[in-house]
Amino acid sequence: MPIIHIPVSGQGLFEFTQLVSSIVHDSKITEGLCTLFIQHTSASLLIQENADPTAKKDLEVWLNRLVPEGDSLYTHKLEGKDDMPAHIKSALTATNLSIPIINGKLALGTWQGIFLWEHRHISKQRSVVIHIS
Repeated sequence: MPIIHIPVSGQGLFEFTQLVSSIVHDSKITEGLCTLFIQHTSASLLIQENADPTAKKDLEVWLNRLVPEGDSLYTHKLEGKDDMPAHIKSALTATNLSIPIINGKLALGTWQGIFLWEHRHISKQRSVVIHIS
């Protein structure tokens, strides 16, 4: 199973559809399932619109309003004010995705893309396991 590493530059949605599509193509699987799993507790995975960047921005603003940083209720603050909010955001979203493979391609809709949703402010690399069957 390949593990891909996606560089992120802080909070936000980072598309990696082309990378997954390439791995699916190289697998030579024509009918099956592509499963993605992120190996982190403060980032998540998402299938979302990839044509209009304002969709990404609106999602980011909405989730940040839903789960604000610096809330006095949080006790887990070891790595900063974005630490606990990042875990909550990850719990509310998805850590894995399953996408059908049809005719050797991901069965994504016209405007759908695969995104890593980084919930922390710091730049780093995130690891995503890909299983194709």
